[in-house]
Amino acid sequence: MRKALKNQLAELIVLLPEAHETICGSLRKNDQETATVCLSDCQDTAVAVGTKIDETEGEGTTTVKALEEYCELLFHIHQDMTAGTADPKKVEKQLKKHYIDICNKLLYDIPETKEVVFLPYKASMWDSLETVWKRASEDPKINAVVIPIPYYDKNPDGSFREMHYEGAEFPKDVPIVSYEKYNLEANHPDEIYIHNPYDDTNYVTSIHPAFYSKKLREYTDKLVYIPYFVLEEINPDNMAAVKGISAFIDTPGVIYADEVIVQSEAMRKVYIECMVNLTGEYNRKYFEQKIKGTGSPKIEKIKSMTIDDVTVPEEWKRHIYREDGSCKKIIIYNTSLACFLENSEQMLRKIQDVFRIFKEHKGEVTLLWRPHPLYKATISSMRPHLADVYDKIVEIYKTEDLGIYDDTADMDRALVLADAYYGDRSSLVTLCKAIGMPVMLQNPFVIDED
Repeated sequence: MRKALKNQLAELIVLLPEAHETICGSLRKNDQETATVCLSDCQDTAVAVGTKIDETEGEGTTTVKALEEYCELLFHIHQDMTAGTADPKKVEKQLKKHYIDICNKLLYDIPETKEVVFLPYKASMWDSLETVWKRASEDPKINAVVIPIPYYDKNPDGSFREMHYEGAEFPKDVPIVSYEKYNLEANHPDEIYIHNPYDDTNYVTSIHPAFYSKKLREYTDKLVYIPYFVLEEINPDNMAAVKGISAFIDTPGVIYADEVIVQSEAMRKVYIECMVNLTGEYNRKYFEQKIKGTGSPKIEKIKSMTIDDVTVPEEWKRHIYREDGSCKKIIIYNTSLACFLENSEQMLRKIQDVFRIFKEHKGEVTLLWRPHPLYKATISSMRPHLADVYDKIVEIYKTEDLGIYDDTADMDRALVLADAYYGDRSSLVTLCKAIGMPVMLQNPFVIDED
């Protein structure tokens, strides 16, 4: 039985002692009318609780048996009262005994289950919650529910544009529940996990307003936020560095969540320092209790994966294998949002230069280009004058067959296949370092003019 439902039933049961006092007091005063009303109310309560238990646990539970015996007692009390033979002291002892029995049966004989809901928004970012979901789904005492939520691209003025829903893109082993068929308010899950912290504060996209963290906290006993990204580790004592990543930390998700889980103990300290700087030293203990540095599921998952865990698409194989069957070196090329926004036009020139260089070495090395999932949406929202230029670059990459273009939701496959990383600073760099992959960062201003 759901913990929330069990608590609701317990709240009904604990009303009985007050009614019992009224019954016994009425018997002493020979006030049969009041006693009859209270006896009827107690029976209605017992029947309602028993019916709900039968619905959720099936028939034959010891708790329902105790409730049935309690109803029989109420009937006999009414009979004795009508006959004028009811003994208030005896009735008081009997009611107390049955009340204690019902409470014990409800508390100890009905197993308690938790409803834990996961609300990912992009399928490519599911890995930030996946291992947590797997552990929950394997626990017989937990009902783990995955509900992908819709999100919107934004126009330059901040208004919503196109809505996206990626429920069909999640791994086949993940049972999906439609966000249109699950009522968070009515179900009131024990825990809700989110990985998008921005609510309405992101310039590029917004999850559906119904799922903003400020609202979600009203629908659950515990809202847990795990970032969909991992950050480069910095010294918590370096206030300039802490301030430099504050945009990732000072978010609604961190503010409204009951618990925040980050990639390391060092990053936990960074989060704490950032939030204390923003809200005041008197909040330090609060954030120390709220923020946990137990590790990112993204890192946990990628460390556990091998080549046997991925399926290579057929269209990729011609880029990976030579004619003699040997494998080329695979370089994962990642272009991030932050670097693009800092030097937009220069970054597009850099991308074209990288393609030119790798085209010259296609026989030995394969480029696996994986732009950030929101790259195109970011350009449309924040650099709309460059949208056509970027689309042309993508078109040339594909039509000239320069390498693998990976815009799928499965980032882990690219990491498992790749031999090295080249590109911008991003959370992907942290993942590559975690698995010992060589990393080389690009400089957008270094371009071969020839």
